[in-house]
Amino acid sequence: MKNFTLFLSVCLGAVGFVSCGGGKSKTTEVAVASVNVPVFNADSAYHYVKAQVDFGPRIPNSKAHKDCADYLSAKLKSYGATVTLQKCDLAGYDGTILKSVNIVGSFKPESKKRIALFSHWDSRPWADNDPDKANWHKPILAANDGASGVGVLLEIARLIQKQQPEMGIDIIFLDAEDYGIPQFEKKDDESSWALGAQYWARNPHVDGYTARFGILLDMVGGKGSVFHKEVYSEQYASAINRKLWKAAASLGYGQYFVNEQGSQVTDDHVFINQMANIPTADIIPYSKDGSFTPTWHTLADNMDHIDKATLKAVGQTVMQVIYNEK
Repeated sequence: MKNFTLFLSVCLGAVGFVSCGGGKSKTTEVAVASVNVPVFNADSAYHYVKAQVDFGPRIPNSKAHKDCADYLSAKLKSYGATVTLQKCDLAGYDGTILKSVNIVGSFKPESKKRIALFSHWDSRPWADNDPDKANWHKPILAANDGASGVGVLLEIARLIQKQQPEMGIDIIFLDAEDYGIPQFEKKDDESSWALGAQYWARNPHVDGYTARFGILLDMVGGKGSVFHKEVYSEQYASAINRKLWKAAASLGYGQYFVNEQGSQVTDDHVFINQMANIPTADIIPYSKDGSFTPTWHTLADNMDHIDKATLKAVGQTVMQVIYNEK
């Protein structure tokens, strides 16, 4: 990610209708079974983030990329997921053929009722937003912009092995997300981003695949992160946004999940919504004024700026949603 565009919001009025009936009212008590949602372990998620970063920048065609793919696949298998490796050759904006792989871990694959959880796992090849121009052509470690979302989803996978939610869950690590045209090229093409997501949306890992909804995690571990409702998410998956922000508020994470609309960003979810027709919301710290976290696409995107409290807020919120879905 992430080519971005500021959003000029348009407010639409809503009209509510209330129906009143005469006669005596009756009160019916309905017993609602409480769902036991596992406790998300932020220490565990932090460990998974660091394990990825320790490989170095996970850029397609590199040894670090291959080694990390093996690691992610092995972890999902160890947690009981049915793993599908979707290998594909994808052309970068500059013509480079990227040996890519989308890694899918499916829990309860026989179930038709499914939720898809996404994060990209590759690293940006260029620190093109670094304040020092000398660093613009250097790759980033991508602790937050990539590894944090994957770390949260690996912890969720570990917990699903212990307690399966009612829905089938697909954890999908998307490749070649961050090979979009660098800023120093002085040009733009939204289709140069999220190449793995575009491939998966056109060629899902299961023929005819569908899910009730999807949740994309991107940059969900940075210190001081605040998540607004991203515009494309509101356009395509407003009901999912409501679930997430309501869950966060109920858990006491309202300072992270601010119940306001932010800006719009071209991320994996745009192509999943448009091509796969799966309503997918993006949890991403993209402010109302159109800015990311300070480490975005810089060499400072390392473990020094990963915050366990942020990982916990996002992870527990996602868990609350998926375990309460029937």
